[in-house]
Amino acid sequence: MRVIVWLDEGTWPACVDAARAHAPAASEVVLLHVSGPGVAGLAHGAFAGLLGRAGSEPDPEGRLVELGGASAAELLDAAEARLGRACTRLERAGRVEREVVAAAEGADLLILARDGDRSRLGPHSLGKAVRFAVDHAPCPVLLVWPEGAPDLTTMPPPPPHHH
Repeated sequence: MRVIVWLDEGTWPACVDAARAHAPAASEVVLLHVSGPGVAGLAHGAFAGLLGRAGSEPDPEGRLVELGGASAAELLDAAEARLGRACTRLERAGRVEREVVAAAEGADLLILARDGDRSRLGPHSLGKAVRFAVDHAPCPVLLVWPEGAPDLTTMPPPPPHHH
């Protein structure tokens, strides 16, 4: 059994704990971290468009990519230690939701955590990236709450009944 565990900065401990609880001992566990195109690309664009005219300062993109890589390595180190067993580490870069779905190709299970409003039950508990991964994953998905699930009283009321 091949289990992909999507590690996101805010929710990774719950995903690792789910892998510990649900991935059989003989499973191949893959800890996945995806770096989006975000900050480094924005910094480069700002530098090239506004600050690049001066020519005296170095482009910040390389340094931000380096810092992001160090942060991802630290997250993977912490996740591997929390998992407490042999695993594979996989780092990808690109559109996060698409990279997660691509990484899940050939897997038997994808574990991920809710990334939206976690204060109440309902459809808003899934952000865009997790919703995309849930909708398009090529394998079964285990969706976990990063903290304990909210009380059932937080569930939205049903829509009105029309005759």
